[in-house]
Amino acid sequence: MELRNIAIIAHVDHGKTTLVDELLKQSGAFRENQQVSERAMDSNDLERERGITILAKATSVEWNGTRINIVDTPGHADFGGEVERILSMVDGVVLLVDAAEGPMPQTKFVTSKALALGLRPIVVLNKVDKPDAEPDRALDEVFDLFAALEADDDQLDFPHLYASGRSGWADTELDGPRKDLSALFDLVVEHVPSPKQAAQADQPFRMLATTLSADPFLGRILTGRVESGTLPHGATIKALSRTGERVEQFRVSKILAFRGLAQQPIDEAVAGDIVSLAGMSKATVADTLCDTAVDLPIPSQPIDPPTISVTFGINDSPLAGRDGKKVQSRVIRERLMKEAESNVAIEVADTPGGEAFDVSGRGELQMGVLIENMRREGFELAISRPRVIFREENGQRLEPVEEVTIDVDDEYSGAVIEKLTGPRKGDLVEMKPGGAGKTRIVAHVPSRGLIGYHGEFLTDTRGSGVLNRMFHGWTPHKGPISGRRQGVLVSMENGVSVAYALWNLEERGKMFIGAQEQVYEGMIIGEHARDNDLEVNPLKGKKLTNVRASGTDDAVRLTPPVQLSLEEAIAYIDDDELVEVTPNAIRLRKRFLDPHERKRQAKAAS
Repeated sequence: MELRNIAIIAHVDHGKTTLVDELLKQSGAFRENQQVSERAMDSNDLERERGITILAKATSVEWNGTRINIVDTPGHADFGGEVERILSMVDGVVLLVDAAEGPMPQTKFVTSKALALGLRPIVVLNKVDKPDAEPDRALDEVFDLFAALEADDDQLDFPHLYASGRSGWADTELDGPRKDLSALFDLVVEHVPSPKQAAQADQPFRMLATTLSADPFLGRILTGRVESGTLPHGATIKALSRTGERVEQFRVSKILAFRGLAQQPIDEAVAGDIVSLAGMSKATVADTLCDTAVDLPIPSQPIDPPTISVTFGINDSPLAGRDGKKVQSRVIRERLMKEAESNVAIEVADTPGGEAFDVSGRGELQMGVLIENMRREGFELAISRPRVIFREENGQRLEPVEEVTIDVDDEYSGAVIEKLTGPRKGDLVEMKPGGAGKTRIVAHVPSRGLIGYHGEFLTDTRGSGVLNRMFHGWTPHKGPISGRRQGVLVSMENGVSVAYALWNLEERGKMFIGAQEQVYEGMIIGEHARDNDLEVNPLKGKKLTNVRASGTDDAVRLTPPVQLSLEEAIAYIDDDELVEVTPNAIRLRKRFLDPHERKRQAKAAS
């Protein structure tokens, strides 16, 4: 059977996973009466809740005698470690672009990786049936993007289709019949080359492991594309590290191939196909699985270095151990090492004391997803403020810079530019009309300046702005950047918060907690209206007497507290603060809970 391997690239929320749903349905991967959930490829709970793709996943469909392996790639640059490995398994890419928004930063990030590998793109202009769609403008912007990314002549001569993933059609013309996706299937078969590995079926077996998963019955499972040869079920092979050292020798207990949404056992893996192997105990991502006679590993794609670091520590607050079952540093370390093994974009290092661990990655979203997964597994953690990772080059200190693309209503563009180019040390690159009363702003801003900015941005734009960011490069250190301007309200007592006390504290600032919540000394319960920290008593009740007087029975009406999400909490805290994360709660607190130690540290810092 003929083979085609493709990856689907798109910005967050441009309809990539919905289009894959329709491809599976129209290719006959599902029975007529089969119940299939919407966005079937987003199998992870967090992916469904947030509406984003986090993990790269493969599926396959059959079309007129050709098997098409489809890889769904993450749309966010924070999960770029997944993208860089996955693209090495495919021979072509389908670039999905929203006809109204045009190519966005995450599209640019993944497309640059694909073009650098020499992959030939197919452009699909999605959502052309929306009232604000401008497919011709979007197509011109895609061409300009390819030219800016130094695509070669073959890549610039790309075919394009007009489509609506939700309605399940794709056509070569904008006013086509709009029936089904057969035009996309036919174009993939015609335009994407068959795997060149298929011609090397007579060579010894070799495969580069690109993703790692685990199964309670099969153990470790490594997935990748067979580079050469064939592999029968039960054969004995070995694993080589990137440097060519032998990791282990093992018998293949199971060969799994993607058939629709499921993986099915097959008797033989053939060159060019994407398969999963089980039976190994040590081999991991970027290792070469090969015949015992092979000595040279397959070169693996270099991974972009991490740009931020966060410290994961044990939860040592007075409320520790009430929610979670996994609270020891040993258990936290094992979980982080397991994550670093399967996610090559994450690095874990022990701190000098051994009680905490420095975890480095691509961005706040990637860290937030890892922490969210851990809290759902029953972990309790204390998380520090993200720190930017600097580099030294030729005696010069360099820091990471991100390209920020903002779509905002015209009336708020001035406030956004002032914040980015002023205190956050950004450089304005481009500013142009975005249509429908909006302005598109592109700026290069140091990663340090973006930590904690998103909440401020939503306030400045009254919630109407959209901000996208991606790693751009390294620049000489830009000097000090001021952090959060407001101080915090810190509890000076242990106990349960009282509505009357919070009501009296509302004039001091915004509250993060409501009445009848457990608090402790050193816990942050709100944001101070001024720039200094203030210790307050949220337990102070109303003094009761037996004398009644008019005006003493005022009704207590509390303003609803500000509920910070996990990412917002991590970005909000200052260097001397921590986020306490448990399965049921997210709390902010001072790093030093002892009041004397807090004062001593504050004095030393000033």
